[in-house]
Amino acid sequence: MAKKSIDLEKKQETQNSIEAPAIEETAVNETTHVETVVSAKDSTLDQTVSAVSTDSAIFDRKGIDVDIEKEHKKQKALTITKTVLVYLFLTLCAVFAFLPFYWMIISSVKTEMEYRQSTPTFFPHTFQFKNYQVVLNQSSGSGGVSFWQILLNTLVVGVFSTIIGVIVTIITAYAFARMNFKGKNILFSLMMATMMIPGEMYTITNYLTVSGWNWKNSFTVLILPFLVSVYYIYLLRNNFMQIPNSLYKAAKVDGLSDMGYLVKVMVPLTAPTLISITLLKFIGTWNSYIWPRLVNTTNWQMITNWVTGGFVDRGGVLYGGFYTSSEPLVTLKMAAVCLVSLPLFLLFIFCRKYIMHGVSKSGTKG
Repeated sequence: MAKKSIDLEKKQETQNSIEAPAIEETAVNETTHVETVVSAKDSTLDQTVSAVSTDSAIFDRKGIDVDIEKEHKKQKALTITKTVLVYLFLTLCAVFAFLPFYWMIISSVKTEMEYRQSTPTFFPHTFQFKNYQVVLNQSSGSGGVSFWQILLNTLVVGVFSTIIGVIVTIITAYAFARMNFKGKNILFSLMMATMMIPGEMYTITNYLTVSGWNWKNSFTVLILPFLVSVYYIYLLRNNFMQIPNSLYKAAKVDGLSDMGYLVKVMVPLTAPTLISITLLKFIGTWNSYIWPRLVNTTNWQMITNWVTGGFVDRGGVLYGGFYTSSEPLVTLKMAAVCLVSLPLFLLFIFCRKYIMHGVSKSGTKG
């Protein structure tokens, strides 16, 4: 037993002597690794410091002095200069755009003698506001129709064509946006393709049609042929498609019909686009010129046709017979144009945000 215990002690001593160098070697390796990492970091730091020192030396040799505040002032001055140039350019564009309207307005309050001077004046020497009174009180030279009769014709056609046209546009746009039926996409594509055809190409065909139906010299011929507008249907359809289907499903759960959903949900949500369509439709009717002149006589024509008539100084109201009673006066024509353009200017000024918002919103989806 004593011999066995001696042998076990010898084996344990031998094992300890073998493990001790291994532990020492591992400790040495870890120490070496740490020292290597530290030396690598020191080397990187030294390189960075050296690079910074080199750059500083280069700047010092070249005599470059970087002033942050000075650079900031340069950038600010450059920004101000760009802004001034942009606004100057836009101001010049606005002046050139407004110049024809300014010339129309000042010409309407000039005397005819001043207007016919060889050297034009950009500000009236004498204001002749009586031109407007003469224009309102005399009838058009082309057929003896007064301004008030032509204005009534235009308002009747404008109101009825706008109301009926907007209703047709809403129903058609709703059908293409929400209803599913065979050939819907093909029919919509064909309808959009008609936008590629100039409107003047329909004039002869429409004229022959209304002549055969004896619609000439009536309000019907001014209203019915232009109730449908593909462009307005396209704008409103895009707006309808932006409304989520969840609203339609919720309305159906509540027992709302398709027409009720259209009137109570879709129309209020697309009010800006509908307002812009209504305004543009009325403006288009107000400015119509070729078609009323082609299909109707003077008594049934529109306000733009009345402007083209001759305006003369009948009875010497303005100049005591200096100009003949059959000689058209340009200043009176300018006054007539101002009267016709004034409602459209006011309409655009007070409703421009609805027009711009409705048209811009209808071009997006999502």
